[in-house]
Amino acid sequence: MQALRQFLLLPLIAALALAQDNSIESTGGFCCCCSSVGGPRCGASLHEQNKALRIELNANANCAWQIQRNTNQTVRLVFSHFKFAPSSSCETESIKIYDGPSTNSPLLGQVCNDTDAVPVLQSSSDSLTFIITTNSVAFTRNFFVFYYYFSPETRLENCGGQLTGPNGTFTSPNYPAAYPAFTYCVWHIQTAKNSKIKLQFQDLFLELDKNCQFDFAAVYDGLTTNTGLIGKVCGVAQPKFESSSNVMTVALFTDYANSYRGFSAQYTSVPLPGPVEPDTLLTCSSDSMKIVLSKSYLASLGYKETDLQLRDPSCSPVITNSVIFSFPLASCGTTKKDDGQSITYTNIISLSPTGNIITRQKSVQIIAKCKMENNSTLEVIYVTKSNIVQNTTAVGRYNVSMSFYDSDSFSKPIHQSPYYVDLNQTLFAQVSLHSTDPNLSVFVDTCIASPQPDFGSLTYDLIRSGCNKDDTVVTYPPLEHYGRFKFNAFRFLQRSPSVYLQCDILICDSKNANSRCTEGCISRQKRAISSYMWKTKTVVGPIRLKRNLRSAHNSESLAKADAEDTPNPQQYSFYTLSFVVLISNIIIVVAVILKYHKRQAGYGYQKIPNSY
Repeated sequence: MQALRQFLLLPLIAALALAQDNSIESTGGFCCCCSSVGGPRCGASLHEQNKALRIELNANANCAWQIQRNTNQTVRLVFSHFKFAPSSSCETESIKIYDGPSTNSPLLGQVCNDTDAVPVLQSSSDSLTFIITTNSVAFTRNFFVFYYYFSPETRLENCGGQLTGPNGTFTSPNYPAAYPAFTYCVWHIQTAKNSKIKLQFQDLFLELDKNCQFDFAAVYDGLTTNTGLIGKVCGVAQPKFESSSNVMTVALFTDYANSYRGFSAQYTSVPLPGPVEPDTLLTCSSDSMKIVLSKSYLASLGYKETDLQLRDPSCSPVITNSVIFSFPLASCGTTKKDDGQSITYTNIISLSPTGNIITRQKSVQIIAKCKMENNSTLEVIYVTKSNIVQNTTAVGRYNVSMSFYDSDSFSKPIHQSPYYVDLNQTLFAQVSLHSTDPNLSVFVDTCIASPQPDFGSLTYDLIRSGCNKDDTVVTYPPLEHYGRFKFNAFRFLQRSPSVYLQCDILICDSKNANSRCTEGCISRQKRAISSYMWKTKTVVGPIRLKRNLRSAHNSESLAKADAEDTPNPQQYSFYTLSFVVLISNIIIVVAVILKYHKRQAGYGYQKIPNSY
């Protein structure tokens, strides 16, 4: 009966989808840049709360769309369908999305032929801009994109989450009732090591469309929605998916109209066949990349430790109980890629038997990538049909520190803490990037001061978005791995004797002439730098005024003087006893003298009797 109901509903859903598809192409209120007699429109300025756009472009297009609305909400932009010219590269054809009202805003992401995902991008304020560029190939490019404004603090119940058991079930919000409009839910599934995941949609009823542009579920092979798209489903179906490892991600997208009951899905974990899961470790830092392989894993593939080499064969491993490759980021054949959202360092370990004319072993490559972001470490194993390829990605952080110096030569750092200064004294601050990659530059984006180390509600801007906000701030030109500035010391009124400094630091590829580090001051309202995946924070302090130091010293001196002038109890008892003895001796001496003088007076005045 259920199958019959779904069979009868399919024509109705298809008709509704076709009607909506035609309405998009025919109504100017919903369509942007559709083909017309005069040719397709190129770009637009959009101010609606939400809007869907069907875009058709031909060769040599360079069109920009600006989404801007005076609201405290943020924008979510979904490219649910895109078709570029065949074999086009990301350099010649792409969609670039900027986090702000113009193409001068920070680059938020890029979509091109190589994009293996449904791109979902979110602004950090109330505006977004995207620009589509096409090459000279004669071909009609098709894009479908919708956006909507929303409040980030708004949360749907039963929408997404972490699933870590060996098996489990999950459903769309409100299932089996109709799902809400503008839903974006992400479920991350992770089972035990040495297993893979089988996903079964037991019931799926989403809006039907031949390209699944309106409402759809996307399934990814891994723990991210940025790559590894296995499939995208909509309509009425019971599809099945299988991961290549123990991690899988499912995302649900819906637009503003035609809501149905959604889906109910179940997953199970099964053991991975073939060799055991590689026992590997990848560690990334600002300075180096470290790859550790177990000998047992190599043996399970039929290889020895002598069969391994990096892109640069001269970089040999250290062999103990494990095989360890450790090398600076910019060496041993490592390549670097700046995609506008992160900086990734990649090297490849090749496994091939030595000393044989023929082999029946599969060639193996271990692709190690260090992606410099503020995030946790992620390791994913991918297995191909022809070769076993382990793609291990670790997310690292750049090591940055900040110190004060005694002069603008920046040769002698101040090591004392607290740092005592005079009011209005010029302070010299330097941010240092500790990395072996010579092609990196440092940019001090924002620096704030606070009387408390937790940087609570009371703060004062010294630098904001690269712009000097305090009249005494002077920034120095960037120099290799250093960012430098100076300002005059101050204090917070009736608050605290201390001042702490916190700076947001951006790390850029110095070979990229259009990076944020080269743009300098950008005046932006309600703008944060959260879109910079390669940012970091550093804190220094406290700074205190010297008069507080003198007050402390004076208090110590007075206390010491009081301690010297005030006798202790033993001294007081000794003085008291001595005084009593002295008084007693004086009294004895006086008594003796008085007695002696009295006796002398009696002899002198004795009366002599008469003789007659």
